[in-house]
Amino acid sequence: MRECVYPAEESVMRHAQGKERWTVPAEVEELKEEAKRRGLWNLWITRDLDPGHDGAGLTNVDYAGLAEVLGAVPFASELVNCSAPDTGNMEVLLKYGSEELKRKFLPDLLSGKARSCFAMTEPAVASSDATNVQSTIRREGDRYVLNGRKWWTSGAMDPRCSVMIFMGKTDPSAPRHQQQSMVVVPMPSPGLRVLRPLRVFGFDDAPHGHAEVELKDVSVPASHLLLGEGRGFEIAQGRLGPGRIHHCMRLIGLAERSLALMCKRAKQRVAFGKKLEEQGTIRADIARARLMINQTRLLCLDAARAIDMGGPKAAREAIALIKVAAPQMAVWVTDRAMQQVHGAAGFCDDFPLSFLYAQARTLQMADGPDEVHLESIARMELNKHKQD
Repeated sequence: MRECVYPAEESVMRHAQGKERWTVPAEVEELKEEAKRRGLWNLWITRDLDPGHDGAGLTNVDYAGLAEVLGAVPFASELVNCSAPDTGNMEVLLKYGSEELKRKFLPDLLSGKARSCFAMTEPAVASSDATNVQSTIRREGDRYVLNGRKWWTSGAMDPRCSVMIFMGKTDPSAPRHQQQSMVVVPMPSPGLRVLRPLRVFGFDDAPHGHAEVELKDVSVPASHLLLGEGRGFEIAQGRLGPGRIHHCMRLIGLAERSLALMCKRAKQRVAFGKKLEEQGTIRADIARARLMINQTRLLCLDAARAIDMGGPKAAREAIALIKVAAPQMAVWVTDRAMQQVHGAAGFCDDFPLSFLYAQARTLQMADGPDEVHLESIARMELNKHKQD
């Protein structure tokens, strides 16, 4: 990070705001090769996944510290092939994909040659409830035909995006959680259109992007179905568990970066006759930031340990707890760094804080809003105290 990533940050982020922002900066591909040379590649592939694929063989607890360090710079995770949504999609293929699908799509994803997207959220329905999806997956002979409109399909704008995992309904008459299925869709495919990039607080996250996409009679081989008809919700839950905690790990690094920027500037600036670091309210916020970051890190490590011991299903409560706590903490720390110490400068592009804030605030909604996770936490807690 010190030798390679931080020195490239200004150039890469400037490229993401320029006329060529929907192309991949040369520095990114160069740094990926450097990461491979150093053996820093596919760190997310933990011991419980397919040992035949090139990963570091870490536990989730091991990976947590590395993901935290990477989270300090928005594009750093990509440089070691540990960025969303690719990690989740590769995990789906490793866990649920047939040998044919693994041969077709995993090599380019594992090598970093290609990227991917995940299409679940839809503009026409409340997608915090994944069973609401209205897109259809219809069997026609030895193929499936897909129709629907998705949005916030992160990664679909990337020029390297070569595969989509698409969630839709195969049987609307089935029980609620058995109506959905997931299909692997090559990109490009006839009938699949990327309609537009969507901005998050004004940021379009180029060249990765968050797209609105439309599928009209997109036909794929029946062998591209994952796991079986009616298993889509089950796959989604398995995919989102580790992905949620990866986001939280990175958010701790984001908050550490915000706090470091806050402290550095507090030592440099003077207001009302004394340095900001001497102002009581600012010192209190710095102390509270440290307290909140350390508390959240322990929650994150607890969730990672729970996954390592029992898998995502057994770790549901721990994952839900950290998914609420980490974004709230990162939003607060970054907001204080902007409001208390950087002032107007914190809201412009001269510092990374506004972009870091947008990332943290978005994750209070992405992978399930806080309110959904709080409801799950309450339900699990109440179930511990059922009366006989």
